[in-house]
Amino acid sequence: PPPVNLIGAPFDAVMGAFAELGRDVRDVDLVFFKGTKDELKAACGGPNSGGDDDVITITVVQNKGSPDEVVREIRAKRGCNVRQTLVDEGINVYQSITRWTNCKGKQLCGTCIVNVPVGGTNTNRKSMDESSTLRENPDTYRLSCVTFAYGDCVVETFPPIEAAQWTR
Repeated sequence: PPPVNLIGAPFDAVMGAFAELGRDVRDVDLVFFKGTKDELKAACGGPNSGGDDDVITITVVQNKGSPDEVVREIRAKRGCNVRQTLVDEGINVYQSITRWTNCKGKQLCGTCIVNVPVGGTNTNRKSMDESSTLRENPDTYRLSCVTFAYGDCVVETFPPIEAAQWTR
């Protein structure tokens, strides 16, 4: 089979590529590189070495299911922080007074909860802290301050949360 370029791919995408290998594959060549991701891309000159391949689309659904539902598509740099990208676009990820009393993306307050129903595999994995904060919510719920998008995804603001989610 031809080589598979996984430069800059999230961990889950790399593991998925291994899982999809046929049972007849006996040898796998792994190449490790010491340096930044940009240096690696430049050295390889692969298809993800710059240009539009470094741009993703985040589809944001605000107020889902309500009469004032709004859907926006945001073009952003691959690897962007979801909270910062939405805030820079004027989209509020906080409910109630936490819009003014939040921790500004430091993962201290747990109030920037979003739902990523599509494209969750194009984001980083949840840390143990994030998983603990969101333990009573669906697996697709994320803290936008610690979520980084590496591919196209859908983000819903103000998802319904359980009563036990005291941080809201």
